Amino acid sequence: MDMESTVMELIINAGEARSCAMQALYAAKADQWQDVDQLLQQSTEASKRAHQVQTELIGLDEGCGKVPVNLIMVHAQDHIMTSMLARELIEEMIELHKLVRLGKQAAA
Repeated sequence: MDMESTVMELIINAGEARSCAMQALYAAKADQWQDVDQLLQQSTEASKRAHQVQTELIGLDEGCGKVPVNLIMVHAQDHIMTSMLARELIEEMIELHKLVRLGKQAAA
């Protein structure tokens, strides 16, 4: 396994997951609801790809320190965790946008 390519794959997929989630939030804010679900689905797919790579690395390591941990590996793990947290928070924010939108429609 080419470790550098593998770590870059983690970073790229985690970044795509976060980016798609943010785009979904912007779409919700702009009342472009047709795009929100699609963007969240793209975010989920990218997150799954990142998680698959992460799981492969964990399997290779076998809890024995077989996979070298360096700064780029730590950076990749940071990207995965922050993209997962961002996705969770963004989903909640989208729900709030929906509630605010429904409240505005009910008041009209």
